[in-house]
Amino acid sequence: MTHRQVMPDGSVLHVEPAAVGLPLVAITVSFQHGGTSDPDGKDGLLRLMLRLMRRGSKRRAASEVDELVDRLGAEVSVEVAPTSSTLHAQVVSRNLDPFVDLLAELMTTPAFDPTELERLRRETEADLQEARDSDRGLSNLWFRREVFGTDPYARSASGRLSTLPSLSLADIQETFTRVVRKGNVVVGICGDISPAKAEEVHHALLAGLPEGATPAASLPEPTGPRGRSLVFVDKPERTQTQILVGRLGTSPHDPDHIALSLANTAFGGTFTARLMQEIRAKRGWSYGASARLAIEKRRHAFSIWTFPAAEQAAECLALELSMWQTFHDKGITKKEHGFFKKYLQRSYAFEIDTAQKRLTQSVDIDLIGLPADYYSGYLAKLASVTKEEADQAVRDRLDPTDLVVVVVGTAETTYDAIRAAIPDLGASRIERFDAD
Repeated sequence: MTHRQVMPDGSVLHVEPAAVGLPLVAITVSFQHGGTSDPDGKDGLLRLMLRLMRRGSKRRAASEVDELVDRLGAEVSVEVAPTSSTLHAQVVSRNLDPFVDLLAELMTTPAFDPTELERLRRETEADLQEARDSDRGLSNLWFRREVFGTDPYARSASGRLSTLPSLSLADIQETFTRVVRKGNVVVGICGDISPAKAEEVHHALLAGLPEGATPAASLPEPTGPRGRSLVFVDKPERTQTQILVGRLGTSPHDPDHIALSLANTAFGGTFTARLMQEIRAKRGWSYGASARLAIEKRRHAFSIWTFPAAEQAAECLALELSMWQTFHDKGITKKEHGFFKKYLQRSYAFEIDTAQKRLTQSVDIDLIGLPADYYSGYLAKLASVTKEEADQAVRDRLDPTDLVVVVVGTAETTYDAIRAAIPDLGASRIERFDAD
């Protein structure tokens, strides 16, 4: 079981020693600020700061840092989620101490070199341009914007081409001062390490950081879409489409959260679920068909994803909407209730079968603000869910009256058929695939 300890400085340490395994130590240093904490009009600022922090200290240039990381048999990467951000690191255990010294150096005395900033800005611009080539990435981007509107969850942690040039060194330094503080940090350590050594590592990593915390701005509860709307992202010469359909979904604090998760598993959570059987197995319209309930600090999105050929997109979408309406009105069958409850109970072992997975669960309690017994009490809560509770959760949370449809495809050949496939459609519009 992962050991969690709240330190006097406000930081949190999670430790999961591996009973057996490779001589590796994995470290996550997470800050309780994410993409939603970027100021208005400065999407991507936190990610830019963290990536620049990785690129050199006042003692070492970026190339020297890279050489040392390689020599120590280590790796370091950056991830920015909506409400948290993380330095992911791993090192062979015999080189743990010098590697920790390097991480602490990068966190306490980053160079923030202007030349490196401009290089990183160009790389980020190229990444954003390249992201436009990903139809799935485009559908996710526009879906998030349409579901969340003006809410902070609509922001892009990766940044936007229109605002990237305005992110200054002063912005980066201010973000660093605001975020990289002891009271904002959650450290996770697992692998070939003892709890006592993990505490030493935690202290060494944070010793040079300023005291206190800077709480992220309070997130409002998203309001979600009203009515039915369509955004068609027009990309020329597409023979395939990407379709995302959805609305607001669940919160881990909902009393019916586990019940809704069970019902969604039956609807679109596995290969044997309804969506995959009807859309792929029976009709062959899309290689994949799934429904997802995202989990975050505030209520997040429910989404259905398919990627049919352009000539089958309208039929596929119409079927999805019809299946969703039936799912909402009639719930799941008695057979589905029993089968998928057993599936989730049996497959849960694969959610906790490695030290890294158990550590991630423990850290998420702090980063996402999950209930303390979210994971430890999961199986007991799942076992108690009745069919009636699962059906009621779907009726209460997933009304398809209010939804967003996002399609990436070629408007000239597909838009009119897509519009006609959506009953009671309100607003609809076409957006260029290269619009910011």
